[in-house]
Amino acid sequence: MKIKKIYASNIASLTSNVYTGGGEDDTAAIQAVLDEAKDENVGVYLIMDGAARISQLKLYSNTTIECMSKDCGFYQTEWMNRCMITTALWDYHQIKTRNITLLGGTYHQNGQNQEHDCPCVLHTTKRDKLNEYNNHYTHAIEFYGVENVLLRDLTVRDFRCYAVMIGCFKNVTIDQVWLDLPYGTRGNQDGFHFWGPGQFLNVLHSGGKVGDDVINVGPDEGDKESSITDVLIDGIFMDDGEQAVRLLTRGTGRLDRVTIRNISGSYRSYGFYIDPWFVDDTMGNFGNIFIENVDLKANKNTYTYHPPILFNVGGNMECLTLKNIRHHNSVDNRTLIEIGLPFYNTHPETFDDMELDTPQKLQTIIIDGLTITEEAGEPEDTNYISVYDKIENLILKNVVVIKNQTENGTLLHFAKKGEIRNYVQEGIHTKGLKSLIDDESKIQNRF
Repeated sequence: MKIKKIYASNIASLTSNVYTGGGEDDTAAIQAVLDEAKDENVGVYLIMDGAARISQLKLYSNTTIECMSKDCGFYQTEWMNRCMITTALWDYHQIKTRNITLLGGTYHQNGQNQEHDCPCVLHTTKRDKLNEYNNHYTHAIEFYGVENVLLRDLTVRDFRCYAVMIGCFKNVTIDQVWLDLPYGTRGNQDGFHFWGPGQFLNVLHSGGKVGDDVINVGPDEGDKESSITDVLIDGIFMDDGEQAVRLLTRGTGRLDRVTIRNISGSYRSYGFYIDPWFVDDTMGNFGNIFIENVDLKANKNTYTYHPPILFNVGGNMECLTLKNIRHHNSVDNRTLIEIGLPFYNTHPETFDDMELDTPQKLQTIIIDGLTITEEAGEPEDTNYISVYDKIENLILKNVVVIKNQTENGTLLHFAKKGEIRNYVQEGIHTKGLKSLIDDESKIQNRF
């Protein structure tokens, strides 16, 4: 294979600015270079040594775009209402594009001047067919049917909907990608969003400002059947985002072998949503999920369809491990870990009267390392762990609760339908906690 190395300044005007836009439209000149990779024996290495205004660029296999600094890159023309960068060959169940690399630079979607969604004209996805309005969202970077993808050291700025959307993938790495919304949030602006089928996903040392989830891994969110396995998310920073991480399976697809660690910063409404989300025929299919080292500061919530929480856990769960979770300086007395509420719109106070057509199966939940510190003047009377449905096995160990207040709060709270078949408790140390367990009768076997 021959790789053609091309400097953008040799073929395009580069009279734009990645922060303010303007200049000539360089789409045609740059796309002509990228089109050379249509030949399977030719690859393209494009070096952006300036800033280009574009409508949309389509990539083929064996394409690399490297920006020489963060002041180099792309600015999207207003009212394009489609992604800036995409793969030319979209496929939702087969790999059609390989070896795509984006290095450095700023990708400014000009989201203040793009529609959030528009009628499906260029492409139709299975998700669009499930959408009653049949509209497609306006993402910044959007790939489907890809293998060997690397995004490193990018800034995605003023994205209109999702910053990065990838579906049907194998071997994807996102490293040191920053999300920037300088003009504030406008709702439903996810950071990184992934649909199955997919395997081998790495999201590392990334984050920033979002208007919804910073990461959503939803294998069968779009088609109710695809799976995603072998996921590593390590080092995510939240800049007062609405939600942190959403893990979603709603049908027969499976999410399995997932490790998430080192999540820090601040959030407003929901830290982790791990459930089917949609009221569907099944309760999803979660395999082994491992989450460790979480320190998220809770700010005043904006979303109100569900009370603010740090963790929501529901659906069919084989094993979830939460390790080294820290909680301090909260703005309210939100529950830290609620277990057994399977849908986003399920309010705790109404769940006891709900009849689920298909019962959820919460098999094993391990909480190993939970540290709570509260000072005088901070919110009181928190139910830190709330159980709303049946759990087969709950292991709770290495818990420290230090409340420099009058005694208040409950570590383990049971709602009406909440119960635990097998409960293991060890290494619990508290000060100022009123109640360790508020209803011992809800535990069948204690070890």
